Amino acid sequence: MSEIDCDQYLIKDEPYYRAVGNEVAKYEAAYAARMPVMLKGPTGCGKSRFVEYMAWKLNKPLITVACNEDMTASDLVGRFLLDINGTQWQDGPLTVAARIGAICYLDEVVEARQDTTVVIHPLTDHRRVLPLEKKGELVQAHPDFQIVISYNPGYQSLMKDLKQSTKQRFGGLDFDYPSGEIETDIVAHEGGVDQALADKLVQIAQRSRNLKGHGLDEGMSTRLLVYAAQLVAKGIDAESACEMALVTPLTDDPDMRDTLTAAVNTYF
Repeated sequence: MSEIDCDQYLIKDEPYYRAVGNEVAKYEAAYAARMPVMLKGPTGCGKSRFVEYMAWKLNKPLITVACNEDMTASDLVGRFLLDINGTQWQDGPLTVAARIGAICYLDEVVEARQDTTVVIHPLTDHRRVLPLEKKGELVQAHPDFQIVISYNPGYQSLMKDLKQSTKQRFGGLDFDYPSGEIETDIVAHEGGVDQALADKLVQIAQRSRNLKGHGLDEGMSTRLLVYAAQLVAKGIDAESACEMALVTPLTDDPDMRDTLTAAVNTYF
């Protein structure tokens, strides 16, 4: 196997992250114990940014996998591929992370099939090994290796949930949208707008979040607020930016769109 360049997985520049509690200290303690960590919270609330920030803070490589229902165990651990020299083994992202001591982040892990996620079990208990059955190799995880998974509990169902045998291998951190003051700072910084406009966007989002379960599956995420702010920063008027970034992506229901548009018009 060729030497892996760990530097390509290091995050060079500090990601912008505003702590909302003691989640940074909790994660640092979990990493010191090499405890697998589960992040639970609504979409666009900062889970992925938090993982990037912690990888940067700890100066550890980060390998992110966007999970989906078509992902197989081979996509995670690796497979034999044909090239001009014959059949060659290629490590998957989970195997690479275990070899080099990276943080392996499985984003939206419930989207993956349950028969795929069980491959992480030997890495998330005292064994810390990864069997490569097709290759006949047992990979002993690097001392710095850690698994982090995330998912949105709001999308859970009988068909899309983690087995208890998987859940109980992780320590958990709950995430939610930050307080209005912190979220305003985030939107202003990431969107490149002033505090006054960012505050109006946050107030619109808070109204939409009150509609969760009453016509909306989810309220406006912090991510969408940043998108709207970025459009304004590029010269789009605020109402049009909100329609494009906040209203249209959220729902197709005409009545709910009218409700959200009315909330936008209250502030702009």
